[in-house]
Amino acid sequence: MTKPHQIKLFERDGSSQITRFGQSSVTFKQAKSILTPTSGFLDTYDYSLNPYSGCAFACNYCYAAFFNWDKSKQDNWGYWVEVKENALAVLQKKRKRPLINKTIYLSSVTDPYQPIEKKLALTRSLLKELEQYHQVNLVIQTRSPLVVRDIDILQKMPNVQVNMTVTTDSNKVRKVFEPSCPSHKQRLKAIKKVKEVGIGSCITMTPLLPVEDAHAFGKLIAETAVDHTIVQYFHATKGKFVAGTRNEALSLINQMGWTPEKYEEVKSILKQYLPNLTEGKDGFAQK
Repeated sequence: MTKPHQIKLFERDGSSQITRFGQSSVTFKQAKSILTPTSGFLDTYDYSLNPYSGCAFACNYCYAAFFNWDKSKQDNWGYWVEVKENALAVLQKKRKRPLINKTIYLSSVTDPYQPIEKKLALTRSLLKELEQYHQVNLVIQTRSPLVVRDIDILQKMPNVQVNMTVTTDSNKVRKVFEPSCPSHKQRLKAIKKVKEVGIGSCITMTPLLPVEDAHAFGKLIAETAVDHTIVQYFHATKGKFVAGTRNEALSLINQMGWTPEKYEEVKSILKQYLPNLTEGKDGFAQK
């Protein structure tokens, strides 16, 4: 099982661009572009925006790990982060031709609020730029309560939605699949705050991992009063796992009887509390 990261002081190696942040190595790199045209699952958006490559949250099922051509980076997912240190400068070049009514998904292959963001505030700087110089429809995808730090900026943006990923009600499951992530209680508290201040809100149960008590889980989600909810099945036997994590994860799935049939049963229960629940790509489609 991937070991949880112990967040320590951010340390720069004076002789190189390599740093350490907790157990993750961090590299600062120059990006040629920062807005990537979308396709496939996110084809209803114009662009995705990824301030970082890699992610210290280290979810062992993360599809983003396998978008990297470097096998060593795939196998060490969660233990490296690349910072696009010129991301703001690249976005600032768009001021001459502002982004008007473009839809942006922040982020598709990283978490914009992973631990290092608390130190660097790179995502925050990009949000300020978008708010002051552009008029975009923005969806923020995260599993971090840190997003509430930027409520002051988000409240000034007329078309923004925060998607908070909450995959299970089980702390046992979270520790196997998402050992370095904040607890689900923290995530639910954060998205409830986002909703309370009038910002668009959504809980994405994607993928939905084994659930211990579907009724109690449905009630917890409903209590946040978020605007939208999305669910998606986790194809454990088809999905990839970061090296060394598959056996423990599959063992837990088998122990909890998590099958397509069980997923459908849980989804049906969740709909009792979340009548507007949507599923998969249709749920993520830009409205």
